[in-house]
Amino acid sequence: MNFHLHRGTVPLLVSIPHMGTEIPPQLRGDYVPRALEREDTDWHLDRLYAFAHELGASVLQAGVSRYVIDLNRPPDDTPMYPGASNTELCPTRFFTGDPLYREGRAPSPEEKARRRATYWQPYHDALQEELARLKARHGHVLLWDAHSIRAEIPWLFEGRLPDLNIGTADGKSADPSIARAVAAAAARHPEVTHVVNGRFKGGTITRRYGQPAQQVHAVQLEMGQHLYMRDAPPWNWEPEAASRIEPIVRAMVEAALAACEQLRG
Repeated sequence: MNFHLHRGTVPLLVSIPHMGTEIPPQLRGDYVPRALEREDTDWHLDRLYAFAHELGASVLQAGVSRYVIDLNRPPDDTPMYPGASNTELCPTRFFTGDPLYREGRAPSPEEKARRRATYWQPYHDALQEELARLKARHGHVLLWDAHSIRAEIPWLFEGRLPDLNIGTADGKSADPSIARAVAAAAARHPEVTHVVNGRFKGGTITRRYGQPAQQVHAVQLEMGQHLYMRDAPPWNWEPEAASRIEPIVRAMVEAALAACEQLRG
């Protein structure tokens, strides 16, 4: 399954592009054995965002692993963060910087094009069509792009990430009032740290589809995995931790949706 789309009734689409774990059998022999553990997955986010269904949101979640193709990278593979370490459209390295593929087995340009057509394009077609459907119904729509990551990955960033990393492409993908509302919801919980447009400002999904002037607002949340799971093997869900952070994330999403609806009056 490349992806699964649940169609909701409110002007909210939650996209989870990095939770997929499927590596097609015909490709598995190209990877180093470690890659089959899929350590850089955004584990359990469908479970953390289960509240989205209660809110009446649409939810689009990937089935294919980011090791096959990164659904949150541009189709031409332009780096998202110039001057920093970047993962590619078809990643060739773990987040640690180590090679994903066996020697000489990285995907060719032709294989990259095949993966783009097979996996990347259908996910983005579904995302775009669902945004259009919700906007046609409500006159506006909020896209929430959900991510999680280990808080310390020296190859990608220095030091330790804040707990909650809110991204609106430096204010280009959502009205400023929405970012303020999301940050205010996070700030009500001083036990977690947050930042707006820090190291992670939003990937291709946020930047490509967020069009505030057209009443399409996009926010990315990159959150530390330690907030709801064990961020080391076996990457298991931690119910007690999750029960503390889930209401905070829900409040952030609800604040963004309320701000979006207020803009429409």
